[in-house]
Amino acid sequence: MTATHPARPYAAGRLPRVPFPVVDEVDRHCAQDAEPSTIHIEVHLPGRVEEGRLRAAFAASLARFPRALMRERPRGPLARRYEWELTDGPDRDPVTFLPPAPGALDRARAASLAVAPPLTLSPPLRVEVVEEPDREGCVLVFTVHHTALDGPACLRLAATAAEIYSGRSLPPPSAPARPAAAPPPRHSGPSALTRPARVAAGTPGAVPGNGQLLADLPVPRREPGAPYTVNDQLMVATALTVADWNRRQGATERPLRITMPVDDRTRGPEMPIGNGTRLVEVGFDTAEVAAGRDIAGLLRLTAERTRALKGQPRPQLGRSTSLLTTPLLPVAMRAAYTRGLRVLAGPWTSTTLLSNVGRIPYPLDFGDAGSSRALWISAPARMPRGLTFTTASTNGRLHLALRWSRTLLGDEDGEALLGLFTRHLAATSPEAP
Repeated sequence: MTATHPARPYAAGRLPRVPFPVVDEVDRHCAQDAEPSTIHIEVHLPGRVEEGRLRAAFAASLARFPRALMRERPRGPLARRYEWELTDGPDRDPVTFLPPAPGALDRARAASLAVAPPLTLSPPLRVEVVEEPDREGCVLVFTVHHTALDGPACLRLAATAAEIYSGRSLPPPSAPARPAAAPPPRHSGPSALTRPARVAAGTPGAVPGNGQLLADLPVPRREPGAPYTVNDQLMVATALTVADWNRRQGATERPLRITMPVDDRTRGPEMPIGNGTRLVEVGFDTAEVAAGRDIAGLLRLTAERTRALKGQPRPQLGRSTSLLTTPLLPVAMRAAYTRGLRVLAGPWTSTTLLSNVGRIPYPLDFGDAGSSRALWISAPARMPRGLTFTTASTNGRLHLALRWSRTLLGDEDGEALLGLFTRHLAATSPEAP
């Protein structure tokens, strides 16, 4: 939730309310039990945390960011808005310590993809502490309801809890650097009216939901002074991976459009909590991602496009989506036609999503339990996209979460896509053959 709608105080005994911002409302409209809109985050620590101390640290962190203490307010059939109700404290303790047992982490991961925290209880997230007999340290598994929060906002809550737990305050990190408005690139890619490629179906199973693979990869190298960023290398690897996969599946070649979240928020204690990214789309013509392409040229072209997109102000989901959430009709009616439009617009939805969180700006130092040595984040992979790539960098390593809809792809397909991505990402490094 951003500061688009400030909280409105009410009379004594009534809690403040905040109308759902555009991103929250659209996600709420399109909720479905088969593919819950969850963000999965896991933080690996070398040591074990103390239960009471961790619970107190997260309670204090939530108190510092009261916008995280929210629940969906009950509404009548003619209500024109969804509203968040800001609570004085958690409705239930979000921290759970799972019994140490073999396979506990795999079960926690599966639950994070399959069961969303209820929006009716504050806060709409849970933190499960996982220990296994044969594993050193512990893992903090976060499950976040994406209707309410995004990954960077949850990381800010976790970083504050770590500072409170360890008793060591850190200087606030700087906001992400964003380029000034850049001129449109010489070759802007396919028209926005062109129907983009879909990720070709593999061998899905009978059970719905999301599947996921987590990988630990080297950060791709760049030549000194290179005009492109690691994000551009990830974008090129994503485009080549999907194009390569579709060719292998015999799909008709079409231009690609890849959604990329852009986050301009500060990362310090004043960071707005909620869904604060804006979505842009990076296009690729079929010839640009064809076999035998010029990787160096594609990197330069991608850098021009992403630099221009990052520098241009834009509503979070675009201007047309803002019109969908104008409260002229009851929210139930808007939800119905939003879901209908989503189905009709499915063929024109972007091909896939690449969310590069970048280098994690917090040490996530939990005192005696140590600092985070690995961190993964994964974004929802609901249809019609059905496939997302999410990356974060910690300790000089790139942590990739590949997530897919099981109605589109199976586990073996996920393994194949991971292999393609790893190969194409390596090809963006200057020492690649």
